[in-house]
Amino acid sequence: MDLLRFATAGSVDDGKSTLIGRLLYDSKQIFEDQLEAVERTSRLMGDEYTNLALLTDGLRAEREQGITIDVAYRYFATPRRKFIIADTPGHIQYTRNMVTGASTADLAIVLVDARKGMLEQSRRHAFLVTLLRVPHLVVAVNKMDLVDYAQDVFEGIRQEFTAFATKLEAPDLTVIPISALRGDNIVSRSEQMPWYDGPSLLHHLENVHVASDRNLIDARFPVQYVLRPQSNQHRDYRGYAGTVAGGVFKAGDDVVVLPSGFESRIAAIETIDGPVAEAYPPMAVTIRLEDDLDVSRGDMICRPNNAPVPTQDLDAMVSWMSDMPLVPGQKLAVKHTTRTTRALVKELQYRLDVNTLHRDEEATQLGLNDIGRVRLRTTTPLFLDAYRRSRTTGGFILIDESTNRTVAAGMAVSPD
Repeated sequence: MDLLRFATAGSVDDGKSTLIGRLLYDSKQIFEDQLEAVERTSRLMGDEYTNLALLTDGLRAEREQGITIDVAYRYFATPRRKFIIADTPGHIQYTRNMVTGASTADLAIVLVDARKGMLEQSRRHAFLVTLLRVPHLVVAVNKMDLVDYAQDVFEGIRQEFTAFATKLEAPDLTVIPISALRGDNIVSRSEQMPWYDGPSLLHHLENVHVASDRNLIDARFPVQYVLRPQSNQHRDYRGYAGTVAGGVFKAGDDVVVLPSGFESRIAAIETIDGPVAEAYPPMAVTIRLEDDLDVSRGDMICRPNNAPVPTQDLDAMVSWMSDMPLVPGQKLAVKHTTRTTRALVKELQYRLDVNTLHRDEEATQLGLNDIGRVRLRTTTPLFLDAYRRSRTTGGFILIDESTNRTVAAGMAVSPD
């Protein structure tokens, strides 16, 4: 079975946690003691029904306030596929947590309350999903039971969202009417909406094609650790451990190591289970080369005829996650794959309005949850691809060295 990572997004109280709880409950992925605990907590909170949102809202503050604060990860499987769910917050204060959850997702579910339609946070999250290049987007029009399962309400939201999505270069888009509370169109098709002829949410999740989303063209292997056993038996052993970020590596392939530019050939590819003929994303492997080269953490192994151009000038879209604003002249640390360096913010080119997509070129700073385009100058070269080409080697984070906190998620763009 293959694996699908998906994240939920949307505005506050659109039903993200309830949706995941319903998905787990209807697909029989909840243990009896878990259900009993949720039922007991629901009664203590005064709910007249079993509040399935409690399955993911595990923090005390979340249960007291009725909102999601942190990213909650849940795991389940069906006979067709394994799933990792990231339940992300809807409140604007926690947009940075939503970015974290969606950054590794293969698919994103943006919930929209059928009574309220598209809100500012719905648009913000939809834009972030497309900015993060999540390959598949599902819009779940929730709480259809509260609008009497009206087709015209659903069609109005579908048309509004589709029109907005065309401005975002949205990828594969699917719109599904649901009721997370009552289970309509979650695991099986709902009899309450005979006018809808599409799949249920779970059927779509089980069948969406994700294998072709991986970049199998650009071979990239960031070195995470150098293996040099000190025993007499393995005195001559030298291996480079890491996770394949793109492309396919095979024993006998010619490779080049950046930044040195030294070339060699792959002698063997090994995993914890033994040697393998080839490696591809997201396999964790050890690559051994035929030649003894000076290779260390942060270096990148790739193909001689398809290697990223090392650069110290970086143009990127950033999602700012700190209360402290981003301003030109600021010094930050950059972590890209396994390589960390320092950078100077040379220029803020514009700040983006997520509602109108207007570029404010007069902006002088980025505040919490703002999105904008910046130009950075790094102290050492980075081996970047454009983010639209590779999410793994095109993405990075910015770190405040004084606090060691992540202050931004960045996506490299090609210079205009």
